[in-house]
Amino acid sequence: YASIVSAIEQGRIIYSNIRKFVYYLLSCNMAEVTILFFSMLVGWPLPLIPIQLLVLNLLTDGAPALALGMEKGDPDIMQQRPRAVHEPIINREMVIGIVVQTLAISIAVLTAFQIGMNSGMEHGRTMAFATLSISELLRAYTSRSERYAVWDIGIFSNKWMQWAVLASLVILLAIIYVPFLDPIFGTTFLTVQDWLIMLPLILIPSIAAEVNKWVLRKISERDLVTRMS
Repeated sequence: YASIVSAIEQGRIIYSNIRKFVYYLLSCNMAEVTILFFSMLVGWPLPLIPIQLLVLNLLTDGAPALALGMEKGDPDIMQQRPRAVHEPIINREMVIGIVVQTLAISIAVLTAFQIGMNSGMEHGRTMAFATLSISELLRAYTSRSERYAVWDIGIFSNKWMQWAVLASLVILLAIIYVPFLDPIFGTTFLTVQDWLIMLPLILIPSIAAEVNKWVLRKISERDLVTRMS
């Protein structure tokens, strides 16, 4: 019987981690598509060039997404209600989260791009690239639980996430600050003032994710009270 309980717990953790993986990648990729589509729609230059998108998808998105597969699961994973047999992986809550993240990331990146464009095309694209990359890395932390805030589950409790984010960050900074890589990736030097401008924009998606989780959690608690009464 103990083995059965353990098997059920591991099954729930695996399923939950698959959802986190899918949720994170879909929200990031939908945002990237929206950024490019909106820019073409209004006649702006493209905020990101193909090689920058390649870096995003192979490194900035990929490594943290794999680290999400190593999560230990929510603290109350065995107290959660069993999911419906026919419930899809991409359910209503995930769709809402993807829409929220798509809007938050797109607004942040397009704003950074327009601000950077005042100093030239490459500068605007570099600010857009850096804002998108780091906002997605921070988003990976908020994706570690669909219900709990990142500080409730322990920000540094998944060591694989630390290595994934650190490696991606080092690659990003090398692309921006190593001179011979600038022509290859279409980037340019970012100043301290640029980072101060980008910082609030970088935090927008993570804040939106935590607010979205809080709202969905409150709705779930209200529905539970309604059913019990």
